[in-house]
Amino acid sequence: MGYKVAIVGATGNVGREILDIMAERNFPVSEIVPLASSRSVGREVSFGDKTVKCRNLDDYDFAGTDFVMMSAGGDISRQWAPKIGATGAIVIDNSSAWRYHEDVPLVVPEVNGDVLDAYMARSNRKNIIANPNCSTAQLVVALKPLHDLATLTRVVVSTYQSVSGAGKEGMDELWTQTKGIFVNDQPTAAKFSKQIAFNVIPHIDDFMEDGYTKEEWKVLAETKKILDSRIKVTCTAVRVPVFVGHSEAVNMEFANPITPDQAREALREAPGIVVVDKREAGGYITPVDAKGEDATYVSRIREDVTVENGLAMWVVSDNLRKGAALNTIQIAETLIERGLMKKAA
Repeated sequence: MGYKVAIVGATGNVGREILDIMAERNFPVSEIVPLASSRSVGREVSFGDKTVKCRNLDDYDFAGTDFVMMSAGGDISRQWAPKIGATGAIVIDNSSAWRYHEDVPLVVPEVNGDVLDAYMARSNRKNIIANPNCSTAQLVVALKPLHDLATLTRVVVSTYQSVSGAGKEGMDELWTQTKGIFVNDQPTAAKFSKQIAFNVIPHIDDFMEDGYTKEEWKVLAETKKILDSRIKVTCTAVRVPVFVGHSEAVNMEFANPITPDQAREALREAPGIVVVDKREAGGYITPVDAKGEDATYVSRIREDVTVENGLAMWVVSDNLRKGAALNTIQIAETLIERGLMKKAA
């Protein structure tokens, strides 16, 4: 008993993580089909205690497939998602290709999973559901309970994003540069614009005319679409020499009074969040602590005395999990739990 699930981009960082998490969570699978480009056909990937060979995306027949998890980049998604959706399969896409489309829901289940009810009731739906940017996903999970409590008016966020957000090439570059520095090899920047080892780079994705980068714009636009279009949001995105785990320093202004204790209690009661907030050395979460974990962690909750009704906090999550693979699977689980998918065969 289960659903037929295809993974597009199964050999990538996120694709492999999707397979691992589906097995961990005992997702109801009747058949798993890893898909990749022609050059990766036959390559084996792990699913639980077995291995499965990748098949060719170009000639795969999606008829009878229930879910298609896509993590192969925007170009592939733009080309394939509408075709796959037309077969009746539900596409859950990790790229930025469909996030801002007015007819495609952008979903973080703990925050706005209810939008799936109206979407699945539509006869003309595209059968595409978008997964947000990794930084946005953990941010809105932490913002949601506070917005419900005191109504956010403005959010200022600085992200400290790991190299895994740039894929395997980014992780390899940090590893190679770090090793090289210890043997006096001159670091060579390829994936990143500057040396990433023992450095931070205030530049992720392309620059736009207004001086923001596309990564920063994604956080702005996606937070508004998922949470509330009236919230003012600004962002500075920074790449840091961390392999896995994104961190965020978040400054917030509210319409109504809110204390750190009230915020702490609301966050503790919210789904998907773990509060670790001791005002002592080590009483907070770092990316190393969050690696391999499903939760969004919140620490350093405190008053911002420079504005009325202001708070600040520190948010950390494993970007390959909640920022991508886990959220993808949670969307599928939400569809099943809400009775929005046909019953598993």
